Amino acid sequence: MNKKNFELMARYNKKVNAEMNEIIKTLTEEEWNKQFAGYYKSIHELCSHIFAGDQWSLSKLNTTGEYKSLSDKGPNMKYDFDKLLFESIDEYVSRREEMDNILVDFVTEISGEDLDKSWKYVTSKGIDNFYTVRTGLTHLSHHQTHHRGMISLYLEFLGKENDFSYLFIYE
Repeated sequence: MNKKNFELMARYNKKVNAEMNEIIKTLTEEEWNKQFAGYYKSIHELCSHIFAGDQWSLSKLNTTGEYKSLSDKGPNMKYDFDKLLFESIDEYVSRREEMDNILVDFVTEISGEDLDKSWKYVTSKGIDNFYTVRTGLTHLSHHQTHHRGMISLYLEFLGKENDFSYLFIYE
């Protein structure tokens, strides 16, 4: 994938997250936290997980260079995959919008050469891996899409119509 692909994916994710969040804003607290049979049991858990994944990705991408879009965000890029990150739907929607703006700014700022920069990642089993910015951005985008699909299903179970599948209209 090249820079234009990542710009497209960032715009798409921002727009689709905003569309999804318009539906999420209509949920009751009970619906937001309703337990389903998936690994992530609620829409709340899924939104927290996606957000933590974005924070993790940005914290790693931030180690590959000096980026204005990320420079003042360092302290806010702590991630925690083991807890719910938002006290309310309104807090989630606000922070999601901020995160999507950061992601769009980041992919706009990077150069084609930046895509081949890498960072070291040590797995939980102690195995060293090296990932490029290109791979990190690809993972980030696919991670959002994958879990947004789960949210879409949970919304359907709640009787909320949704469709977040039209990437081609954002090109």
